[in-house]
Amino acid sequence: MEHTPHTVSDVMTQTVVAIGQEAPFKEIVETMEQWKVSALPVLVGEGRVVGVVSEADLLPKEEFRESEPDRMEQLHRLDDVRKAGALTAGELMSSPALTVHAGDTIAQAARTMAFKSVKRLPVVDAAGLLQGIVSRSDLLKVFLRSDEDLAGEVRAEVVGRLFGDSAKDLQVTVADGVVTLHGAVRDPSLLPVAARLVRAVEGVVDVVFDVPGPAPARTGPPGAGPQW
Repeated sequence: MEHTPHTVSDVMTQTVVAIGQEAPFKEIVETMEQWKVSALPVLVGEGRVVGVVSEADLLPKEEFRESEPDRMEQLHRLDDVRKAGALTAGELMSSPALTVHAGDTIAQAARTMAFKSVKRLPVVDAAGLLQGIVSRSDLLKVFLRSDEDLAGEVRAEVVGRLFGDSAKDLQVTVADGVVTLHGAVRDPSLLPVAARLVRAVEGVVDVVFDVPGPAPARTGPPGAGPQW
């Protein structure tokens, strides 16, 4: 059975395109186009990440090309106005850089991306040196696990450990990432716990129960209601 990837190091890309602080505006655009990326880490010294330049940092130069912002716009968009006149990565970058560590969990990285509305994060070590990059698509790789692999992990790590001797009374099937537990349960109070543990298995889309009596109430995502 394939081991569940639990940390950023399991899914990150180690080959990273980066730039220095003195990289000029046009070089930044050309690098993004060449490598088909929407953001670039900015490095100093031996590879310490000090910022990130994204497409959003570059757009003000085009936005304010034909007209100067009025006084009210200048007051409310000081950062964008400044970036419209910027020439180098050091002037354009967002700093300090928003980063993650290779040992962070995939869930931690996903929360950071969601809360900060970013598409990718540089991965750094304890000294802030660049180790890789992780994107939204990287974090979604856990959902590529096969149904058979998920079923095996749920049987061994959840059903077997939680229900002990009565585990033989429960069958586990998985279809398109949705786990179904079938059979009799001697202690129904364990079902909400089982639901949380199954959903915690990376790659599981949701869990449903085919057992006598009422199914446990949903305890949270996935499948817990409208999602971001």
